[in-house]
Amino acid sequence: MTSISSSNPGFLYMEEPVPEKVNILVVDDLPEKLLVYETMLEDLGQNVVTVSSGEEALKLLLRQEFAVILLDVNMPGMDGFETASLIRRRRKSARTPIIFLTAFTDEMHAQQGYATGAVDYLPTPVVPEILRAKVRVFIELQQMRSQAALQAEERARRTAAEEEARKSAFLARFSELLALSQSRAEIMRTLVELPVSYMADMAMVWLGGEEGEPVNIKWRWQEAWDGMPSTPPFFPSLKKILRRMAAGGHYLLKRDELKEFWPKTLNAPLLESLLVMPLKVRGKTQGALLLGRVREGAYYQPGEVALMYDLVSRASVALENIMLIERIQEADRRKDEFLGMLAHELRNPLGPIRNAVQLMRMMGLKEQRLGEVRDIIDRQVSHMARLIDDLLDATRIARGKIFLRKETCDLTNIVRQTVEDYCNLFAADGIQLELSLPSAPIYLEGDGTRLVQAIGNLLHNAHKFTKKGGKVSVTLARNKKDGTARITIRDTGIGIAAEMLPSVFEVFQQAEQGLDRGQGGLGLGLALVKGLVELHGGRVCAASEGLGKGAEFVIQLPVSQQHQKADAAVVQETAETNGRKYRILVIEDNRDTAESIRLLLGLEGHEVRIAHSGPAGLEAAQDFQPQIVLCDIGLPGMDGYQVARAIRQDSQLSEVYVIALTGYGREEDQEQARHAGFNIHLTKPIDFSMLCNTLTGLQASP
Repeated sequence: MTSISSSNPGFLYMEEPVPEKVNILVVDDLPEKLLVYETMLEDLGQNVVTVSSGEEALKLLLRQEFAVILLDVNMPGMDGFETASLIRRRRKSARTPIIFLTAFTDEMHAQQGYATGAVDYLPTPVVPEILRAKVRVFIELQQMRSQAALQAEERARRTAAEEEARKSAFLARFSELLALSQSRAEIMRTLVELPVSYMADMAMVWLGGEEGEPVNIKWRWQEAWDGMPSTPPFFPSLKKILRRMAAGGHYLLKRDELKEFWPKTLNAPLLESLLVMPLKVRGKTQGALLLGRVREGAYYQPGEVALMYDLVSRASVALENIMLIERIQEADRRKDEFLGMLAHELRNPLGPIRNAVQLMRMMGLKEQRLGEVRDIIDRQVSHMARLIDDLLDATRIARGKIFLRKETCDLTNIVRQTVEDYCNLFAADGIQLELSLPSAPIYLEGDGTRLVQAIGNLLHNAHKFTKKGGKVSVTLARNKKDGTARITIRDTGIGIAAEMLPSVFEVFQQAEQGLDRGQGGLGLGLALVKGLVELHGGRVCAASEGLGKGAEFVIQLPVSQQHQKADAAVVQETAETNGRKYRILVIEDNRDTAESIRLLLGLEGHEVRIAHSGPAGLEAAQDFQPQIVLCDIGLPGMDGYQVARAIRQDSQLSEVYVIALTGYGREEDQEQARHAGFNIHLTKPIDFSMLCNTLTGLQASP
């Protein structure tokens, strides 16, 4: 045992370890001799055990271990020689030293003693000093053996602990990297990089396709060699290896077996052993990890195989998570494509309907009932267009795909124009709409279109839930203390229940409605408001005293520190373009949409031609030499992107102002239109007033 002691408080030193006591066995039939031997050996400080017969000695040796046995030769019954022979036959005591004690000192007795396994032969009466000296040798030998055994055991424990720590650190690092992996490629890289140098000289991983065929393969060697290929080879016999692995859970090959599978064209060191572990997801093998060693005799042991089972089980869980994410992403992508296509297909018929309504309004039909029908169609088309836009915008915000086109905006003017756009709607339903604005502009950095959308959604919400005779007030004020602008919209409508307030801005969240669904909607409007306001660095909140007591919504937006006014010259230049007439080419495969646009633009005095396909549009452009081209994206023959690129590449048409008219209104659709050469992107159904404003401010080629 090792102890730490101190003679003064400031100094510590290590004492030498104190050896444990050993056992000494004395066998003699005479009690007086046993007492004498016990007295002689007392000074050695060990455990002296005495027995009076060979039988007792043999029984004791079954329970205890002795450093040395002092054995009398001449005993009744079983003498010393017979006892020694039996001691040597037992495996546990076969190497225990035996010293014979006898009065017979002739050579014959001595030879017989040594023949039975004695290490020494002492004549009696025994000289105490000699006895103690001889016994002390075997005591020290036993103590050294015990100390060596303890040290070996300690080394084994330390080695095992260190190896266990290495395994734990290895698995912890492996798990950490797997947790950070966002793709199959990252999992594969972790699987081949981490085991090399720790468990293998070579690591290879493959992931299969739907039929279990190796599709993606990655490998790594600890050391490169001349002619090493940059990409992992495909082992021609890999399928055979995988079949054998599937039968046994894992597959361990040695050098002789590997010769059968090794590619003859691969100039690489032949492995001494190869361990193939399956990567399974929900019981189905999705791939395999192959680990190889080059060193002679370096075979994988059962403990290492168990460690690799732990490793591949963790990798299989990570792979399953990645596959689930991939399926979710694929479903999300298909959903987005479906929504885009749905919006396109829904917008296509809305376009000509809205254009027909505008034509009826511009032609000034005198029949009152026709006017009422026109207004009905107009309201329902506008409502349907809003639902489509809300649905797509909610999806974009949720996926972070709405990008603001920020510029310096006058928030006062934005609020004023938005409220003016809703005046007729509120007046028609007998709802009072009040507006309170500051006398000075409030400037901020934002996307004016998206701010109009957010304020409009709150006004639409207030109109929807306020009955005839009610009141809606809109107030804009600037808070100089925190540098923000506050837009407050109050209504005297049905109010919001207390339990609904915390979730009123969540997607698809609506208050309980009856089967008549008098208020309608998809529960997207307020979620859009929150998303758009937060994109501007602001926040929105709702308050209500309860059902039947109205509601209040407050938008808070950061104000720009650098106030910039619009350039008066630009305004003047825009005003001077009023009344300008253009040659306009409409390329649209939907004949109703094309004809309604032609009639509308014709009433404005523009010269308009129509083409119903991409090639026909390019041919008409060559002949007509338009100043403006309105072009649909989804055209037969060649799509609108191809038409725009062809126009930009034509020296006679390259300066033409090209406007995209499409039912695809996603941000990526607009970006793709800009890259193709379109000047502006308008989403169907087209707001004719917006189109007219675009033409009014246009600086087209002469």
